[in-house]
Amino acid sequence: MPTELTYYGHASFKLQTPSGKVILIDPWIRNPSLKNAEEEIRALDRVDLICLTHGHADHTGQAVEIAKKTQARLVAIFELAAAVRAVLGYPKELAETELNGHIGGEIELFGGEVTARFVPALHGSMIPGEGNNPPVYAGPPTGVVLALREGPAIYHTGDTDLFSDMALVPRERPIDWMLVCMGDHFTMGPSRAAEAIELVKPKNVVPIHYGTFPLLKGTPEMLEKEMRQRGSKATMHVIKPGEKLDISST
Repeated sequence: MPTELTYYGHASFKLQTPSGKVILIDPWIRNPSLKNAEEEIRALDRVDLICLTHGHADHTGQAVEIAKKTQARLVAIFELAAAVRAVLGYPKELAETELNGHIGGEIELFGGEVTARFVPALHGSMIPGEGNNPPVYAGPPTGVVLALREGPAIYHTGDTDLFSDMALVPRERPIDWMLVCMGDHFTMGPSRAAEAIELVKPKNVVPIHYGTFPLLKGTPEMLEKEMRQRGSKATMHVIKPGEKLDISST
């Protein structure tokens, strides 16, 4: 089977491995960009793991609903896993496992077919409390590098601004695909995202976290212009919500 990336809009993806395993990343599938969200959710009859970068609702999305349906285990840093379980009701037996880790550590998935490494991000991370309860701290925000043993390395930036230590992300393994937030207002915009791409030097770039709300005014066209002005050699791939991309060949 191919290594396949499905984009659901905003920052939400499905990664299918060559063995047919399925990982969801930040599954806010009911976002305004995806018109057939209910159909897509019904089609998710197999999800092995759900990976979350931080606790904001536009990233936790339908994680709990899908986990209860598919028995998907949670891949997240320790504090986020605890908060998602306590506040949102992620099943304890699926949320408290050896797949809880922290920034910098390497987590083996599927017997080593994939590794996950959480990396820093400059953002926030909290889960709103129910009713009159205050928000719950959900640990530091992160990006995540998902590296296939015999395939590509994928860096999902999560929500972040530009920061110089992004240059360290590819030190252990070059990044084949960078899923880079660039919508502005809540994250870095196109100019700073282009600088981040220059630090990471991926082979391929997929712009994310744009166009979902009117405030997110950065566009892929703006990002590509900024990349070319800097002489970037990365290839831009604009994926429409609901589309799939074969990323087997890097």
